[in-house]
Amino acid sequence: MSLLTSPGVSITPSSTKSALSNNYITNFDFLNQYLPDTYEKEFERYGDRSVASFLRNVSAEIATESDLIKWTEQGRLHTKYTAVVPNSAITTDTALFSIASGTCVFRKNQTVFLTSESTSASAKAVISGVGTADGLATDQQFQVKFYNASGSPFVITTETVTAFVYGSEFSKGTSGMVGSLESTPQFFDVKPIIIKDKYTVSGSDMAQIGWVEVEGDNGMGYLWYLKSEHETRLRFEDYLEMSMVEAVEAENGSAAEGYLSTATGGGNAGTEGLFAAVAGRGNVWSGGYPTTLADFDEVVARLDKQGAIAENVLFTNRAFSFAIDDMLAAQSTVAGASYGMFNNDKDMALNLGFSSFRRGYDFYKSDWKYLNDATLRGGLTAGGVNGLLVPAGTTTVYDQVLGANAKRPFLHVRYRANAREDRKLKTWITGSAGGAQTSDLDAMNVEYLSERALCTLGANNFVLFQD
Repeated sequence: MSLLTSPGVSITPSSTKSALSNNYITNFDFLNQYLPDTYEKEFERYGDRSVASFLRNVSAEIATESDLIKWTEQGRLHTKYTAVVPNSAITTDTALFSIASGTCVFRKNQTVFLTSESTSASAKAVISGVGTADGLATDQQFQVKFYNASGSPFVITTETVTAFVYGSEFSKGTSGMVGSLESTPQFFDVKPIIIKDKYTVSGSDMAQIGWVEVEGDNGMGYLWYLKSEHETRLRFEDYLEMSMVEAVEAENGSAAEGYLSTATGGGNAGTEGLFAAVAGRGNVWSGGYPTTLADFDEVVARLDKQGAIAENVLFTNRAFSFAIDDMLAAQSTVAGASYGMFNNDKDMALNLGFSSFRRGYDFYKSDWKYLNDATLRGGLTAGGVNGLLVPAGTTTVYDQVLGANAKRPFLHVRYRANAREDRKLKTWITGSAGGAQTSDLDAMNVEYLSERALCTLGANNFVLFQD
């Protein structure tokens, strides 16, 4: 047996531009002696409908005064080349190698470890020449002399090699190291976008009493427009978070770029949201989500190669969360751990879920409502996101506005603000109703505006789990 598809989950919105008949009592026949009993207060059948909780928990909000936010992140400390091609035949004492592209940054007299990418062959050598400065054909080449007497163990043209420097060695009475290495930080930038919404109610409707008790910013009452205005604000706050998660930058030549540039006189066209940042600069698990320890070991191995952050939080949809619980429960059963053990108390609930586990790193698990909501990403079969791994803590970056290193959360929202204008969340009223006297319009317009961007620092430490 399984759940029937009908009746199912209603995703029809009630936030339309016109009043719906099911929002009001339409039976005004007071001559009818059989009047229905009515509940004055609405029943919250969908619970807390807001999904704006993720960024509140994992990010900070910092003011900015610019149209462009820039920062730099550290590059790798060591250089490792893969797909290196041997240019010398096997068993030669002195061998020549070519990196796949670019200029080789190895230096003369550095010691290098070379290992085959297809066989068990490996060797250690000292570099005797690099690039055209040492008489080689191109700047992609470096020459080595092997420490082992048998020479090169690599077959020319039939295998590739991985190489990295582990030190250096010089003869007595020789000059020092030739050349130096410069730091290679990576530069990133993001642009804020302007997000708007509006709620409008006529002056006549504001004077009309309602039949259902509602809650609004001004407290409880029978004025239906208070509910609609309050829900518009809640919806806008959800948009603020979802925009930072889902936003993408408009590609050059795209219709969106042309439309937004024309409409705003050359304004911003998109921004880099969280999913786009991780998909472009981070790690992506394709095909669902890990369900076994071997799968998570693959994730741990990737984290080892990235920032190796000790604590991470997994924000998951329901299916991913249950898969982690089942995986950990299976390990507990096999290993005889304490999963499900209790003192045979008949009144004690059996906890079949896990909130955290340790596998190389500490992983904390939390449900992400946005991924479960039936009106949003919940239940998507194509392009769905099942979860996101977010590193905990802060990272150090060079803030180009401050001109100094600064500690920042891996995720933080930058909103436009200065001493005179704060665009974090602006709300104002126009019209001639509801206390406003700004025009002859017989209505109240409640305007909402925010200008913000999400900075995803160290995206290489994030993992996106998607279909």
